[in-house]
Amino acid sequence: MQGVAEVARRPIALVTAAVLFLEAPGIVVINAVMARFVKAQSMSLDGMDPDAMYTGTWALGIGSGVALVLCGLVALVAGVRDRRPGRAGRGLLIGCAVVHGILGAVTVGLIGWGAFAFMVLVLGLLVLTLVAYGKGAELREEAPAPA
Repeated sequence: MQGVAEVARRPIALVTAAVLFLEAPGIVVINAVMARFVKAQSMSLDGMDPDAMYTGTWALGIGSGVALVLCGLVALVAGVRDRRPGRAGRGLLIGCAVVHGILGAVTVGLIGWGAFAFMVLVLGLLVLTLVAYGKGAELREEAPAPA
């Protein structure tokens, strides 16, 4: 008989993947808006070239979007195969969870509680995915019932 963890881990991983896939273009759009403001107002930090700030903002947005898509792919593969991610995949998901925790702490002060709630939701999904596919979470074949 399967426990709750074995039954729920596949949907948790698939929901985590879907949320990360939806978050990736959002991050790129947010950085695109910030890049537009930087370029329009010729903003710089400590005399840095405004064009470098513009390019860096775009690069951060695209890099963050790609990282979120990679994390979503790891969660998707884990959910479809019902196997825990490999070492690199777990490291990627752990890094994504840490970033969401830090950004959640920052967003509560800068943006508000709604953004904080979203970041904590994604953090919770990432942690649930990691915990559900912890050690011993590989698929086990059912042993035949004793006679």
